[in-house]
Amino acid sequence: MKVLFASAEVLPFAWTGGLGDVCRALPLALRDLGVEVEIAMPFYRMVRERGFSPSPSMEVTVPAGDREEKALVFRGDLEGVPVYFVGHDGYFNRPHLYGPPGKGYPDNAERFLFFTRALLSLGEAFGWPWDLVHCHDWHVALFPLLKGRKAPPLTLLTIHNIGYQGEFPLKALGLLRIPEGMAEAVVHQGKVNFLKGGIVTADLLTTVSPTYAREILTPEFGFGLEDVLREHSHKLHGILNGVDYRLWDPRNDPFIAAPYGPEDLSGKALCKEDLLRTLRLPEGLKARPLFGMVSRLVRQKGLDLLLPLIPRMMAEGVGLVVLGTGEERYEKGLRRLAAEHPAGMRVVIDFDEGLSHKIEAGCDLYLMPSLYEPCGLNQMYSLRYGTLPVVRDTGGLADTVEQADPRTGRGTGFKFRLFRPAYLWRAIRRGLRAYATPDLWGRLQRQAMTKDFSWRRSAEQYLKLYRRLCIRSG
Repeated sequence: MKVLFASAEVLPFAWTGGLGDVCRALPLALRDLGVEVEIAMPFYRMVRERGFSPSPSMEVTVPAGDREEKALVFRGDLEGVPVYFVGHDGYFNRPHLYGPPGKGYPDNAERFLFFTRALLSLGEAFGWPWDLVHCHDWHVALFPLLKGRKAPPLTLLTIHNIGYQGEFPLKALGLLRIPEGMAEAVVHQGKVNFLKGGIVTADLLTTVSPTYAREILTPEFGFGLEDVLREHSHKLHGILNGVDYRLWDPRNDPFIAAPYGPEDLSGKALCKEDLLRTLRLPEGLKARPLFGMVSRLVRQKGLDLLLPLIPRMMAEGVGLVVLGTGEERYEKGLRRLAAEHPAGMRVVIDFDEGLSHKIEAGCDLYLMPSLYEPCGLNQMYSLRYGTLPVVRDTGGLADTVEQADPRTGRGTGFKFRLFRPAYLWRAIRRGLRAYATPDLWGRLQRQAMTKDFSWRRSAEQYLKLYRRLCIRSG
């Protein structure tokens, strides 16, 4: 079976978040299962800035509105998986992937339509060698619609976050150049909606956890597309994202002070001491519970619940370390609280890969009180590092964290359901009580660390879907 991954982001070439992680790890895991995988992405300036120099491969002609443009296709490599970079300086040689922080480029509809149409031109030039094209998020969601029935590959669309839909003014319909009768497939609430077009026309849909697949059928989580999704729910499947344990395993993590594993947790205490030294926190916190959070600082991540509780946490004598960037109001609020509680709290407004590993290894508990969370990765990292997560019972958090029960000793973390500070506080208190019971705490840590959320498990489920779709389509 031959599959093309089409994505706006692929790590390590150019990415802004979890989409890039998935579109690196999943193709590699599928390759290891015998799938012939290729990847296509735009040739952004960031690719060059990160030191990659793919080779020019071919030129293709791409319809762009009422004219034609040329795209220069470059070929690179991701650990043996071919990667095609679609180059066009006017669209992709820019300082940002989507636009400056907080706002998108005004021509993003045109940019990603160009990329999508370039994939069609590339397929025609190659003689359509792929059995299936796996599209990711709104940027390439219109591939199934634009392909129509004129090209053979089947299509699968993965929705990574329903909150990002690729919505544009109605005048963007003119860019699509589709028959008038097809406009209904892409128009939603008075706007052109790229994601809706993919939901309606793709052969199969997936999202990134089983619980999130159910949640997005409801008004609370569907972001206005719940009715469309319910209409097409027969082709929607939830498959949990995985973790690349080559990068996230305390037994062989180059960023942390000492290795450790479920069979010997002694190195974790050394990692905690190292984190406290790195952030110049008092040595006395070695004997106190230390909470960590590595996150985008946005409403989705539950900052409105956490900030009011921080003074109460500090009064309990616990420590708190936060790493991330995001909305100014949250950055300012966290900095203010850290200044008020210098003996217990540190905030680093940055993205620091090494420090993120140190936090996972050096903390005792990990905070992830998300409003919604399609899948989430950090709670799975935390489980492997024996840093028990405190999470809201939603999306992928619900699927990956098992509620700790002090009576039976079973579980891997502490969950709460209602999105209110009082409910988060109850979950934090349950975590503190468990921490104060060393035998229970050690058992919970070992159970968490032996959970398997590898990409191989996810890839096996995707491969089953691929095969089922191909068989069904004859």
